[in-house]
Amino acid sequence: MAKGKTNKNGTNGGANLGFEAKLWATADKLRGNMEPSDYKHVALGLIFLKYISDAFEAKREALLVEDLADPEDPEEYLAENVFWVPKEARWSHLQASAKQATIGKTIDDAMLAIEAKNASLKGVLPKDYARPALNKVMLGELIDLISGIAMNEEADRSKDILGRVYEYFLGSFAGAEGKRGGEFYTPRSVVRLLVEMLEPYKGRIYDPCCGSGGMFVQSEKFVKEHGGRIGDIAIYGQESNYTTWRLAKMNLAVRGIDADIQWNNEGSFHKDALPDLRADYILANPPFNVSDWGGERLREDARWKYGVPPVGNANYGWLQHILHHLAPTGTAGVVLANGSMSSAQSGEGDIRRAMVEGDVVDCMIALPGQLFYSTQIPACLWFLARDKKNHKFRDRRGEVLFIDARKLGHLVDRTRKEFADDDIAKITQTYHAWRGEEGADEYEDVPGFCKAASLEEIRSHGHVLTPGRYVGAAAAEEDDVPFVERFAALKEKLDEQLAEGEELGALIQAKLEGVVIDG
Repeated sequence: MAKGKTNKNGTNGGANLGFEAKLWATADKLRGNMEPSDYKHVALGLIFLKYISDAFEAKREALLVEDLADPEDPEEYLAENVFWVPKEARWSHLQASAKQATIGKTIDDAMLAIEAKNASLKGVLPKDYARPALNKVMLGELIDLISGIAMNEEADRSKDILGRVYEYFLGSFAGAEGKRGGEFYTPRSVVRLLVEMLEPYKGRIYDPCCGSGGMFVQSEKFVKEHGGRIGDIAIYGQESNYTTWRLAKMNLAVRGIDADIQWNNEGSFHKDALPDLRADYILANPPFNVSDWGGERLREDARWKYGVPPVGNANYGWLQHILHHLAPTGTAGVVLANGSMSSAQSGEGDIRRAMVEGDVVDCMIALPGQLFYSTQIPACLWFLARDKKNHKFRDRRGEVLFIDARKLGHLVDRTRKEFADDDIAKITQTYHAWRGEEGADEYEDVPGFCKAASLEEIRSHGHVLTPGRYVGAAAAEEDDVPFVERFAALKEKLDEQLAEGEELGALIQAKLEGVVIDG
């Protein structure tokens, strides 16, 4: 198993640069009374503009020293995946105009000029900086602030810094927007866990509800950090929200990532923009428990190999859509609400049983609470595999790995948790050992944390896939465990039993998660 290097501040190649938080605090102060959801496009649009301008200027400087190259020929730039930036759109021009009352129109004109010269950016960039409600003094100060990012850095370093600042700001805006922020952003530590589990070194990567593109950014980082070649992966995605699709296009462009991301207003279920795609890796965080997904119009769909999903909940529609798009040896990681592991209403239990018996469930992970901006609903990870026989790894047929990670993670503020690097390593190394990867440690069940269960054992539990049912209790601890901790553990166990119970558990779960129960 390939392992990334851990740097001195404990992060696996994805560390903050040390100034992002200060930069964010300063930028956030500038917005005044402006809503984060509006200010997001103002700030991210300018960071994007700085990025493509810096990349253009770096290429232009290189062309100036070449005798046979024309630095004013757009083809010289497009050939190397560098956006052509007209003179009136270059950052130096914006910076010189930052204190003028017309700066809003200057920025809008720059965005229009860039879109006119770069077909892949058509309709992507924000172009409402001239609106009267937008404070022009704030705009000028924001330009001055962004001008200092990556100043005097070499071209490659500058691009990387701006990309990481863009990513940091995306996460910060998601936190500022709360529930709405979760619609476009999956927390980085959760994405890192998915990527480190699946190890997408080579092949086609797909996300059917890609949000702002975080899954793709982390996948490319993984390849780079583990010695792979970026050209060995191809990226595909769909997003139904136009505003979020624009964020994804800019996010990927800032990272220099070439991807086929489709804006699909009707959504992946009803107008699959990539019907023939069969991906080697699928990473997805679909919206939880969607009840108005139009399932009544898809009763005869070919994707429902394991059973028709209920019209009142899209969870098993997402799982089967993802399985449908997996290549014969493909693997997938999917974030879903905890209820998907045990729900029996509206035929969901029958679909889950068919999936287990079809041997497409590879691993189940119970996550700690408070990981997500958008919901307090407890979540889990499903890992699916089309062929568990012996593709790169050992033959895993007839077996499912269960991991209970609810005790991992640490609070980063009053309301939200993150996984530390050690948490991610503990989970992923367990999975890789169980899969039998070359160089991995030998797998062992760990009471209270992980268990490799047979299909027969899963049948004995009614095909419920909650890890707590299988991993058992941790080794006995000291008798002086504080009362508060013992009480919390008992409450957690009771919550689990209620969630997995029969009618009462389903009713309570439905109330908590907003699921409509038939009848």
